[in-house]
Amino acid sequence: MKEPKSSKAKYILNEAPPSCHIWFVCNGNLIYTRQCSSVVAVDTDPPQLQNSPVIPSAPSWRDYERVDSESVGLFHAPSSNSSSGVSPQSPLIPNMNSDWLRPRGPSLTSQGSACSSNGTVEDQIFPEALTIRGRLGSLILQQNNEDRRLSALPSNPYDEAVAGEMYDRLQQFVSEAEMSRKDAYEESMRRMKAEKDVMDALRRAKKAESMHTEEQRYRKEVEEALSRSKEEAVILKSRLDEVVAELRFALEKKLSLESKIAESDRTAEELKQKMNSAVELLKKYKKERDEMQAERDHVLEEAEELRKKQCDEASSSSSSSSQFFREFSFAELEEATLGFSPKLKIGEGGYGSIYRGNLRHTQVAIKMLNPYSSQGPREFHQEVNILSKVRHPNIVTLMGACLEAWTLVYEYIPNGSLEDRLTCKNNTPPLSWKARIRIATELCSALVFLHSFRPQGIVHGDLKPGNILLDANYVCKLSDFGICRELPPDEFSQYDETRCFRTENPVGTFGYMDPEFLMTGELTSKSDVFSFGVILLRLLTGKSAKGIAHEVQNAIDNGNLNSILDTTAGDWPFVQAKQLAHLGLNCADNNGKNRPNLASQVWRVLEPMKVYCGGSSALQFGCDEEGGYTPSYFVCPIFQEIMQDPVVAADGFTYESEALKGWLESGHDTSPMTNLKLPNTDLVPNHALRSAIQEWLQRT
Repeated sequence: MKEPKSSKAKYILNEAPPSCHIWFVCNGNLIYTRQCSSVVAVDTDPPQLQNSPVIPSAPSWRDYERVDSESVGLFHAPSSNSSSGVSPQSPLIPNMNSDWLRPRGPSLTSQGSACSSNGTVEDQIFPEALTIRGRLGSLILQQNNEDRRLSALPSNPYDEAVAGEMYDRLQQFVSEAEMSRKDAYEESMRRMKAEKDVMDALRRAKKAESMHTEEQRYRKEVEEALSRSKEEAVILKSRLDEVVAELRFALEKKLSLESKIAESDRTAEELKQKMNSAVELLKKYKKERDEMQAERDHVLEEAEELRKKQCDEASSSSSSSSQFFREFSFAELEEATLGFSPKLKIGEGGYGSIYRGNLRHTQVAIKMLNPYSSQGPREFHQEVNILSKVRHPNIVTLMGACLEAWTLVYEYIPNGSLEDRLTCKNNTPPLSWKARIRIATELCSALVFLHSFRPQGIVHGDLKPGNILLDANYVCKLSDFGICRELPPDEFSQYDETRCFRTENPVGTFGYMDPEFLMTGELTSKSDVFSFGVILLRLLTGKSAKGIAHEVQNAIDNGNLNSILDTTAGDWPFVQAKQLAHLGLNCADNNGKNRPNLASQVWRVLEPMKVYCGGSSALQFGCDEEGGYTPSYFVCPIFQEIMQDPVVAADGFTYESEALKGWLESGHDTSPMTNLKLPNTDLVPNHALRSAIQEWLQRT
């Protein structure tokens, strides 16, 4: 036939895998053969199982199913009309209903992919069974051919005998095939078990290998952690050593602090006793004050009359000194400071802001009153009134004022205040001990000049390092006279320390204020002596004003003065240092009656020191009516004569204008004082010095 016609045969023909070789038999005759394909399709594993090993499991008898010969198309029982003599129940051809065992799997009636998959598994698991089945198929095919040949021959007894013999042989073959199939199954079961054992061993080996790798990784992590722990232990040990050292230092410091606390307790007890004595003294003074109240009222009335008289004299004297005081417009000051630029701001105090400016070709300092300042018009006019009358080389020169804006114009002092130098502000070098002795001498000269000023003595009232300025040559200039007071006039003595100014509201700087002034409100020249003593001790030790007298006194009592001297000033001569310490303590005595006189006692100690430091021994109290003395800074270094037109050169020194011009025109480009090359040949008029010289000449 060209092709099978039954539906079952067509289904098998279409659905069977191409690798199957199929014989179609009808009534014992081979009617059609489908050859197997030369290319065998191999089903690939699913993506998720491609790398997974195939581990066959051991088959059991449940994995086999009955297969009828008609469903696989291998055999078809001959019809009952067949003349071959072989009945349907003949053992030569298996019965349609007999059990034919094969491994369970997808039916041939399922999809082609399933059949292909089934065939592949059988080939992997039962190779011997496939060989036996092939041999059986060939035997059955030979038997069918032999049946067709016999059916074509006439029936005779001999043929029946031959057929019986062949049947016996076939039965023998079938039994042999059955035994071979059983042996093949047992062998496949043993191989499957062996393969399963091998796969289990491989899994255990792989698991052991992974455990070994994990153990190695864990061991490496433990070693790294141990290494880090060792490093941390080294760091902790170093830190522990540092902490132990710090603890030892803290314990030492604690012991030192405990000793200081004990000393402070003793000091507090002493101060308490002194305070009790001071209270008793205060009660005594109050009692005396009450007793003298009537006499005081009478004296005040007389003093008021004298004050009116002196005011008239002062107004006449102020008119004679008005030539040293100029009035400037606010526009000039604004132009001089570039609109009061913050870049030109050089300081700020309780009064207001201070600016550096260039006014009429002269460098000046302009102090502008702050509208919210604690000081007001009274202090402004007070400073104008005092500084417009006094001229001294160690007192700042007032060049003028702007009355409409409450602004004062001073000479410019480039090196700041003594407070800045003592604290080395902006990393400036410290003052030497020679410069400090010279500054103390110059400050004493200025105070003596103020206290002996005629017709009324002047008490500064706010003497402190912040109000002592230093010029280019570190010459001291006393400034800030806003709260100074004029003492009542005395027609018998120009230096009477009993004269005082009384107020109910004492003002000043704590640490430098006279304790008696704080308690009684009486400001005398001895109040400035107390402040001068504190400044002396600060120049000597470099320490703050608070408690400095007590600290120096303890050092002297313990014979340990060198321990509190300011070493940044150099090696202090012990004799001079001890004299300054005793002088400062005497000046800073709480009892004003025990304080020394500046002109007769303090100057006598400071004058030899100034000569020892290389300074002049002349007492610069201002004008010397008995004649002879001319201030050195009034004399031209070149002509050695009093200057008429002083100018400042680029080296910072002041010369007579004519003398310096002649020096430069003669071909010199160096300083007459230092012999160093001048940066430029600009000459700046020194109006402040010129005014001071003219005033001095008029007085002499």
